[in-house]
Amino acid sequence: MSFRRIADMVHDKHPVTLPETATVQAACQKMRDRRVGAVLVTDKRHRLVGIFTGRDAVGRMLAAGRDGATTPLLEVMTRAPCTLPPATTSVEALRLMQDCGFRHVPVVGDNGQILSVISRGDFGGLEQARLDEETGLLERIR
Repeated sequence: MSFRRIADMVHDKHPVTLPETATVQAACQKMRDRRVGAVLVTDKRHRLVGIFTGRDAVGRMLAAGRDGATTPLLEVMTRAPCTLPPATTSVEALRLMQDCGFRHVPVVGDNGQILSVISRGDFGGLEQARLDEETGLLERIR
């Protein structure tokens, strides 16, 4: 059974990116407007330096009582996030998300160029079923 490559899943997706100096409020507005759960955070040279997600908005902002209008992404983003190359298979990406406990992973080319972001919701039932099967096998082996 062959699975989709990440490159095939994200070829027409355009990730939301913002500079690390942008406010959390601006990031949340972009996420709402684009109906996405993550913003890729870039430095002055447009290189990936972090990711800001809805979980960060709740855990690092609201629960901490911080002001989204004045807090820059730099202070609350997840720094140096795990990334995937576009040749990764869908099941490999799902496995990484499951093992590491996150829902969004930036897709980055060989030269560090931001290509897209893949989210857990981008995967179909077959891919999830395969991951569940693999997980069950590993648990039996242990």
